[in-house]
Amino acid sequence: MSATTHSLHARPLLVANDLRKHFPVKGNLFAKKSVVQAVDDVSFEVSPGETLGIVGESGCGKSTTARLLLHLIEPDAGEVIFDGKAVGKPDGIPTNALYRQMQMVFQDSYASLNPRLSIAQSIAFGPTVQGVPRQEALARAISLLERVGLAPSIYANRYPHELSGGQRQRVNISRALAFEPKLLVLDEAVSALDKSVEAQVLNLLAEIKTAFDLTYIFISHDLSVVRYVSDRVMVMYLGQVVEIGPVEAIYDAPRHPYTQGLLAAMPSMSPRRRTEKAPLTGDPPNPIDPPSGCRFRTRCPFAAPVCAEKAPRLVAHPGHDRSHHAACHLYDPAAAHPAAEEVGNAEPTPA
Repeated sequence: MSATTHSLHARPLLVANDLRKHFPVKGNLFAKKSVVQAVDDVSFEVSPGETLGIVGESGCGKSTTARLLLHLIEPDAGEVIFDGKAVGKPDGIPTNALYRQMQMVFQDSYASLNPRLSIAQSIAFGPTVQGVPRQEALARAISLLERVGLAPSIYANRYPHELSGGQRQRVNISRALAFEPKLLVLDEAVSALDKSVEAQVLNLLAEIKTAFDLTYIFISHDLSVVRYVSDRVMVMYLGQVVEIGPVEAIYDAPRHPYTQGLLAAMPSMSPRRRTEKAPLTGDPPNPIDPPSGCRFRTRCPFAAPVCAEKAPRLVAHPGHDRSHHAACHLYDPAAAHPAAEEVGNAEPTPA
């Protein structure tokens, strides 16, 4: 999927400001109340026409962030601004209007579909609920089936259990497009598919992005796929953004030690690029009680006392690409990290 050029000065289509979601942990009556810090003060922007990839280990908050953007779950704090209007605010955009402009494609293609509705009925259902006449909605469903490569004469009257995983995911994409949205959130939308079908769906996503003038947020644990589809990449760790920047900068010159570890762990076909030691050691800390300061410090080879004392800011590397930000004390002159000068002046090794 080729990168889409967009103006850096254009108004962002989507803005997330300090999104936070903590889930209470059930315990006995006398136990101290605890929360899982799933998403903690996450902020980013998405420009019209671009694809933002979101990566990170399982449990880092990628899917929770996606659901917060669509207000499928209510944030504890922060706001989402879509096309210049705050979502869910009295003077902003109501959530039901948001769903007409922003849709989500989930990982589980079967669970996403009603087993009692035919494929055409599933695609037409949402627009019908939003007030589109039934016949018009069905006609739109037929047209979209053709657009995603499923012949309506064969598939329109079938049911989800009669389709393969790749076919069901094409139906889910059609169902999202039936609202005529501006933005699609794709949450692990191809991870459950085998590689040949995955490639077909990725090519389809590239085609419809151009045809329908769409903007994507593409969430995946597959770093190779994210590199293929994305214009920019955001890396999350334990509920926070640790790095964000253009796809070439993230993959060729990663700044954050966590990003460097993730990319070093990618499988390689080259025998010259053997993994001699584990790029990332240990497991992510408990999100109920994350480490103080930098949450990655317990697994970081550059950890210093300052990393435990205060959380790092998301800053651009001095003298480098100003659109490439990392939340690491190594690149923040104000943090006075003991290894900052040595690491900061060195050119990172491409992953």
